[in-house]
Amino acid sequence: MRLKSLSLSEKISAPTFILFIVTIIPVGVASAQTVTPRPCDLFASATPCVAAFSTTRALYRSYTDPLYQVTRQSDKAQANIGLLPDGYANATEQDTFCANTSCAITKLYDQSPNHNDLVPAPPGGAARGPGAHGYDIPAVANALPATVAGHKVYGIAISPGMGYRNDSPKQTAVNGQPEGVYMVTSSLNLNEKCCFDFGNAETNNLDNKAGHMDAINIMCHGNPCSPDAGLDMEDGIYGHVKVPAGTTFVTDMGASDGQHAYAIYQGNAQSGTLTTTGTTPLSSGYQPMRQEGAIILGIGGDNSNWAEGYFFEGVMTRGMPNTQAMEAVQSNIVAAGYAGQFKP
Repeated sequence: MRLKSLSLSEKISAPTFILFIVTIIPVGVASAQTVTPRPCDLFASATPCVAAFSTTRALYRSYTDPLYQVTRQSDKAQANIGLLPDGYANATEQDTFCANTSCAITKLYDQSPNHNDLVPAPPGGAARGPGAHGYDIPAVANALPATVAGHKVYGIAISPGMGYRNDSPKQTAVNGQPEGVYMVTSSLNLNEKCCFDFGNAETNNLDNKAGHMDAINIMCHGNPCSPDAGLDMEDGIYGHVKVPAGTTFVTDMGASDGQHAYAIYQGNAQSGTLTTTGTTPLSSGYQPMRQEGAIILGIGGDNSNWAEGYFFEGVMTRGMPNTQAMEAVQSNIVAAGYAGQFKP
């Protein structure tokens, strides 16, 4: 039972993970008393989280349920990966369950009270995935080892054909409502393809034109790769705050009032403060926004699924976070102590 919160090394095809479910193995839970405030606690007063995902840690102090689900290739069994007492992922659960076989991350649990869980995305107007019935395939579970707070964890390594989605979530911003979004990602393993996004998108998996998305994006520009952070608002990515090439862990954030203005924030997730565009007028055709409220990860709103990228945690809020809130969350991310070395 899920409790409410208080406030490729080897590609795996979708048919393997959609059919023949055998069992779900429970895991232990964290003790909330040992966990310090987390991003959704810091956002809560003015801009509550409406969706929160991570394979590395709890994003609420009170969250004690599983972070994600893995599916084992050998027998198609599933296990929920939970938390250690200090609120970080219990990667040993995954290692034990997936020993001598391979696993994929087949569900990301939303830590917010809305339970807006993410699963492999269905086909869209731009692309079909390589899985059964045109679905995207899930990420390989052990493809992105890292550490956080000294604990071994796994991030999500997205390659072309992979992506996650929820087309009918609760409480996400729609039709010009204000919102915020952030993700901890990386400037490594990116390409120039559309679209390594996390955030708000169309509910019908089509390109419904300007203003129907509001998702944070990171991608390369040029060769060698010159990455930047921006807001994918559909038919355009705006903001373009440069991300220093080679930054292993990156904090990318966006905020919009849904009517007239937005802001982008970017920082090193291991140290320091944020760089920002400051409050910037929305472009012509985007005033007001027309968000539809679906949630995407690793793809574009029309299932453009050609991007590469890394994801460790991310949140969507109902309400436009101010700079002080974004800086508080950045400080929390830095304090978490992300570490690891990945291929460029």
